[in-house]
Amino acid sequence: MADNGIAHLSPVWSRSATLIAERGEGAYLYTTDGKRYLDFTCGIGVTNTGHAHPRVVQAIQAQAAKLLHGQANIVYHKPMIQLAEELLTVVPSPLDTFFFSNSGAEIVEGAVKLARAATKRTNVIVFQGSFHGRTNATMAMTTSKTIYRAGFQPLASGVFVAPFPYSYRYGWDDETTLKFCLKELKLLLKSQTAPEETAAILIEPVLGEGGYVVPPAQFLHELRDLCDYYGIMLIADEVQSGFGRTGKWFAVEHFDVVPDIMVMAKGIASGLPLSALATRKEIMSKWTPGSHGGTYGGNAVACAAGVATIQTMRDEKLIENSEKMGQVLMAGLRKMQEEHPEIGDVRGKGLMIASEFTDPRGEPWTDRAKAVAKAALDEGLLLLTCGSYDNTVRWIPPLVVNESQIKDGLAMFERALNRSI
Repeated sequence: MADNGIAHLSPVWSRSATLIAERGEGAYLYTTDGKRYLDFTCGIGVTNTGHAHPRVVQAIQAQAAKLLHGQANIVYHKPMIQLAEELLTVVPSPLDTFFFSNSGAEIVEGAVKLARAATKRTNVIVFQGSFHGRTNATMAMTTSKTIYRAGFQPLASGVFVAPFPYSYRYGWDDETTLKFCLKELKLLLKSQTAPEETAAILIEPVLGEGGYVVPPAQFLHELRDLCDYYGIMLIADEVQSGFGRTGKWFAVEHFDVVPDIMVMAKGIASGLPLSALATRKEIMSKWTPGSHGGTYGGNAVACAAGVATIQTMRDEKLIENSEKMGQVLMAGLRKMQEEHPEIGDVRGKGLMIASEFTDPRGEPWTDRAKAVAKAALDEGLLLLTCGSYDNTVRWIPPLVVNESQIKDGLAMFERALNRSI
């Protein structure tokens, strides 16, 4: 394969590796030079059913032979209708009405527009460490790293940032962190954005790019109560945490909280570009027809992949496997932590797990985390870092992963830890 085209690709894509992938199968990627890699990145949480799952591939092939594109303003098509029916079986009740788009950033923007339309208010509260996208509006709502927004100001106005209950970073127990974050959020509503001008509180139920942080369960309950009291829309960004990633269909299920609006992408269609917004019919009815849309949203082939993805995850019990394999991975990492004190924290749910690196002074150890991820690549294991300081290794195996592959990954990671000292 000629590499000449690489020189003509934009360098704006930051790279964790320079591999040229030829094919994928299950938990593995195969490169053009014949090497096999255990892929614990999942294309950043996308290929939850593994690479090229036969059932998903078959659905894509069959649909491509029938209809590639049926624009949503003009026609209904069977895959979109079927996808809505399948989603009804997995999203929290009473969310029962859907809008489809192409990417996470697009669907987050759509959710904010809907919240503004439904409440007739303008402002949005997000949380420190959030990642919601890199378009103009979602840049303003993204606070995980300055790289995503530096030099692009002025950004969209009306966005206010509250602290996320990241206990390890604060060095506090969960109760202390919870009280502090709630107190600051309530102060924000008194000092910066009044409730009567606040359309939505937008939160990742498990913080994604900001460090794979699981908040105390009570935090989501308090947000729900606060939103109910003031008539604010609670938006759950499940772009990365959805579709079995945390051992439930959606992360909000761990907290027994139902948002007003929930957004999904990444794992929804096993790699085809698709995103979705779910809400109650009475909220969706407040969105003026024509005020939002998109040419490709709910593409027929992507929707067919989405239907096959949900059916495959249910039939093959991938949600259960995520929870079970997550326990194996968590136990292995915590055992490793005992011998490697630079791993300051191991946390997560299901197969959305983080190992955060901290230096002897208790400061974020970015160089160590990146060196370990690079050494892991040399071992044949694909991993990504995350967090504001890039000092956290995130584990995102496909939900089809088995115990043997988890143990292989842990062994590669341990060798990487020892090699990169």
